[in-house]
Order: sequence, then C-alpha cells, then structure tokens
Amino acid sequence: VIRNINSFTLGARSVNPRVRTKVVWVNQWFDPPKEAEAAQALIKGGADVLFQNTDSSAVLKTAGKAGKYAFGWDSDMSTYAPEAHLASAIINWAPYYIKATGDALEGKWATGSTWWGVKEGAIDIVSISDKVPADIKTKVETIKAGLKDGSFAIWKGPIVGNDGKELIKTGETADDKFLGGVNFYVKGVEGKVPGAK
Repeated sequence: VIRNINSFTLGARSVNPRVRTKVVWVNQWFDPPKEAEAAQALIKGGADVLFQNTDSSAVLKTAGKAGKYAFGWDSDMSTYAPEAHLASAIINWAPYYIKATGDALEGKWATGSTWWGVKEGAIDIVSISDKVPADIKTKVETIKAGLKDGSFAIWKGPIVGNDGKELIKTGETADDKFLGGVNFYVKGVEGKVPGAK
C-alpha cells in the first residue's frame, strides 16, 4: 500500500511537481462507508483528485457527487461515476493463474514470490477519460510501453523522501528487495507512515 501511495505520487508529480498527497487510512480492503467517509474528509480538506487503495467504488462515487475527480482501483470503475473517473489501475490475475495452472499440470509449479506488472499483463491503466489532456494520455502510453520493454522504471533515482533524505541516487533503480521494504513516504506525501521508525 505504501509503495502504491509513493508510486502514485511520483507519477502525479512527474506531471505537476506541486502535487501533494494526503493519506487517510481506512484499514480495510473493502468498506464502502469508511471509504466514502475518508473521501469526504479529503474533499473537505481541499483535495481535488482522489486515489484509493481499496476495492469499492465509494471513493469514485463520492468524488462524483462533490464535483471532483478520482481514479478507480483494481478494476475498471469508469461506469460508477463517469463524470469523476479519470482512469482505473487494474489488476488482472488471469496471466498468473494461466501460468501457475499450466506449471502445475506440467509438474513444474513451485512456491515463491511473483513480481508481475505491466510487462506480464498483470497490471494496467485502463479507461483513460477524455477529460485527461491528450499530451498526458500520450505520456501514459509511452510509460506503459517503457514498463513493458524495460526502458522505464517508476522507482529510478533521484528519489527523495518527504524528510528530504535521498533514497535512490540519480541513475539507480530500486530492486525488488528495496521495493518490498518500503516503509517511508516520498517527497510530496504528507505525514509519516504509521508505525515507521
């Protein structure tokens, strides 16, 4: 979740360096009333675009009712509040299940961590709204192509924490071990990670 918050912020700030991300924790994956309450609190606090790491459409619907924008998460949520929807980040488990099932049938399946993303078709950004400017849509498609062919990395330095400390040096790219241990916020995210030292 923290890595997703940071990745969202890095992407948003690549388009607008003044973006600030405020986090409200609901501590659930699916709790529409809590998600709507968190969205309302952010809107009352001045947020104009909402992003979530929960699975209901409550954030998107709340944004729509308030005349704000939002992103869908884990599935294409464009039909829930089309007036608010900017795009949806989706997770597609099918490629993994097909490979794991095939490996099991062939006696090759083994336990272990799987780090799949855009390249493998497990993650995508879909239903980009016409409200998103054409140059930004083009940038998104260029980045997606770069994630597929390895020419682009989200976590490539320089990356600075919200405390001003350099986390990844210029030209360096975070590896899976680093990404698996993210317990900090990057520049642009307000506050501190709950429980972080």
